[in-house]
Amino acid sequence: MRSYRRLSGSINLHRTGKQVKISVIDIGSNSVRLLMWADGKSLYKKMLTTRLGEGLDASGRLLEQAAERTADAVCKFVEQARADGAENIYAFGTAAVRSASNPQILTDRIYSLCGVKVDIVSGEREARLGILGALGNGDGGIIDVGGASTEISVREGGKTRFSVSLPVGTVRIFDNAGRDLDRINAFIESRICGKLPASFAATRFYAIGGTASRLGGIKNGLTQYDSAVIHGTMLSLTEVENYSRVLTRLSVEEIQRTTLCGRSSEVVGGGAALLAAVMRALGIAEVCVSESDNLEGYICERLANAREK
Repeated sequence: MRSYRRLSGSINLHRTGKQVKISVIDIGSNSVRLLMWADGKSLYKKMLTTRLGEGLDASGRLLEQAAERTADAVCKFVEQARADGAENIYAFGTAAVRSASNPQILTDRIYSLCGVKVDIVSGEREARLGILGALGNGDGGIIDVGGASTEISVREGGKTRFSVSLPVGTVRIFDNAGRDLDRINAFIESRICGKLPASFAATRFYAIGGTASRLGGIKNGLTQYDSAVIHGTMLSLTEVENYSRVLTRLSVEEIQRTTLCGRSSEVVGGGAALLAAVMRALGIAEVCVSESDNLEGYICERLANAREK
């Protein structure tokens, strides 16, 4: 088995003066996540599942109800971040926001409710943020299975060798194929076929995002999220394939009762199938779950841009 370095879970940036608290909110297609950061490290992360990307694949639009519950979740996190002393609060939207024909139904509501502007990131930038958060300046690859898209990026010798954002994620899978594994695998194949080179067997890969965290939690027997336990968990291709079978066969109620998946219980099986499909296509046998991801990457990018001004 290949030896992976165990990531620290923090961004090591030189800091002077008083501790400045920064909060970042990731508005994903399945979940909204909050990071509170200070003095070069993550203080805590929280998540609320809102299913923003529900129905997006069929209509190309954000549903009003999905936008409302997502905006409410963002504003709850903004309120918490302010109460905890955040001096700067940022929010960014990923695949569901950038691909919808009506993103303003969400972004305008968030701004009117809590005064935060949403930065809509491209798929290419989302991949950069993911690899920056997980690897810093190191080499390796990341797989970020999201709700509406999946980002894969590989860095070698300090330079990006490969990067792609695929139009498939857990919410799109559920909307198109439900929880039937044969239909799920056929749908995934239709979205990734021919788009991934099978040339990275020697690359160290890290899995980031909600699906990776949930599978890491399941492997560790968790019923509540614990980033310290999940971070650094190894997942083999065989294990991920098995999770895809088990998590599409068990009832949603059973998954909710016995795992940490909560409201994502009906989509986690499809997420496992997608991660397994990407691993097979890339020719890799295992991944390491990293709890440092595009949230930390976003802060890194912001701080780097501030230093350049």
